[in-house]
Amino acid sequence: MRPIAPDLFVDGDPPRLIGGRHRESGRIVFPLPTGAERELYEPITLSPHGKLWSFTVQRFAPKSPPYAGPEPFEPFALGYVELPGEIIVEARLTGVPFDQLKIGMPLTLTLEPFRTDPDGVQVVTYAFGPARETA
Repeated sequence: MRPIAPDLFVDGDPPRLIGGRHRESGRIVFPLPTGAERELYEPITLSPHGKLWSFTVQRFAPKSPPYAGPEPFEPFALGYVELPGEIIVEARLTGVPFDQLKIGMPLTLTLEPFRTDPDGVQVVTYAFGPARETA
């Protein structure tokens, strides 16, 4: 198993996205910048809990390339999730029927399979699903 991109998330219970806090302004970004710009940001783990800010359903296969997702294509929900006090991130939405998605619904970060590479290794991405009970 490998992540879809390096330095995108940390696995755990719950997993967490890796963002960056600008060292001078304090502005939070996701994903953490790469290259020379990365030196301007301190890596931070973002909250795994948020609320659905906006969404749509992708009902047809995106152009390939760059689309490299599962085949055969299946429609999926895509949304913006507000991580309170941090940032709004774009993510796949999972575990909720399309007709039950509601702006403001609580969501929790999860990891899910994205595809299997030709070498047989499963590639994992992040998504948000129904909020889990917290102890």
